[in-house]
Amino acid sequence: MIRSLYYAQGKPVRKDVSPREFSKLIKNRRGLLWVDFTGEPPETCLPILQSFGFHPLAIDDALQETHSPKLDDWVNYLYIVLNYIVVASNGEGWDTEIDELDIFLGQNYIVTHHDHPIPALDETWDSCNRNPRAFQDGADHLLYKIADNLVAGYMPMAEKIDDAIDRIEDQIFDRPSPQTLERLFALKRVLLAMRRILLPQREVMNKLARDDYRVIDPKDRIFFRDIYDHLVRLHDLNESLRDLVGGALDTYLSVINNRMNDIMKTLTIITTLFMPLAFITGFFGMNFFEPLGLMKTWTTAAVFYLMLGITLLLPLGMYLWMRRRTWI
Repeated sequence: MIRSLYYAQGKPVRKDVSPREFSKLIKNRRGLLWVDFTGEPPETCLPILQSFGFHPLAIDDALQETHSPKLDDWVNYLYIVLNYIVVASNGEGWDTEIDELDIFLGQNYIVTHHDHPIPALDETWDSCNRNPRAFQDGADHLLYKIADNLVAGYMPMAEKIDDAIDRIEDQIFDRPSPQTLERLFALKRVLLAMRRILLPQREVMNKLARDDYRVIDPKDRIFFRDIYDHLVRLHDLNESLRDLVGGALDTYLSVINNRMNDIMKTLTIITTLFMPLAFITGFFGMNFFEPLGLMKTWTTAAVFYLMLGITLLLPLGMYLWMRRRTWI
C-alpha cells in the first residue's frame, strides 16, 4: 500500500497524491510531503524512490537489506533505520516480532518504508490527517513525532514483562515445574532482543540531538534529546528486568535443589528406620515356625512376642532419637 499526505500553508491537506506529482511537490519549499510504503514489492517502490533523487545504495539498503538502527547523512537528506519490536504472550511462551522502519528525511519531505503495519506510525499518520497543524513545524519535527510514538510503545511491553516475572516468581515458590523454566528462558530471549534494539537506536537519537545536519533545525534537537533520555531509561529498565529474570532463575534452581534434598532426606530416613528391621528379620528368618535341632527355644511363643515387640518399637525409638538429634 502506498499512501501520501501533502500540506501547503493555507490549503487543506491533500491525500493519496499521485506518485507522478512527488518530484514536483518537493520543489515547493513551503510544502511538506509524507509518503508511506507498507508491504510494497521493491519493483513498485524503486522508481518512486529514484524520483526523489536518493542514492542507489540508500535505496538498496531500504528495499533489500536488513539493518540494525543506524543513520546515514547524504547531505541533502538523511537515511534513518529504526526498529520496532512487538511482544505478545501466547500463554506458555512469547511471540516476538521485530519490524524495520526505513526513513528518508529531506527539507520538506519524509518517506517511510516498512514491510508490516506499525501501530505507532499509523497513530502519527491519523494525527496528521486530522490536524494539519502537525505539519507546520517541518519534516524534522514530524520525524520526532514518529520516533517518539515508536519509543513510547516500548513501555507497555516492559510493564507486561514485569508482570510476567512477578507471576513466575510466585509460581517458583508455589509449584515450580519445567514449564516455569521455559517461561524464564522465553522472557530472557525477549529482553535480549529488546536490548539489541535499544542500544543502537539510542545512538541514532544521540546523533540527531547533537550532530549538525542540514535537514535538522537546531531548535528541534532538544526533542530528539528527550527521546534519547527515554531510551536511556528504557535500557536501564531492560537491565533491571534481565537481573530479575536472572534472580528468578537462580531462585528456581535453589528451590528445585531444596526439594530434591528434602526428598533424599525422606528416603534416607525411611531406609534408616527399616535397616535394623531388615537385619533382625534376616537373622531370625522363619525359624519361629520350623523348629530345627536343639534351637527349639528360639521358636517359643515368648521369643516370638519379644521379637514382634522389638520390630514395632525399634523404628519408633529410632524416629524419636533422630528427632532429638534434630536430623528431622
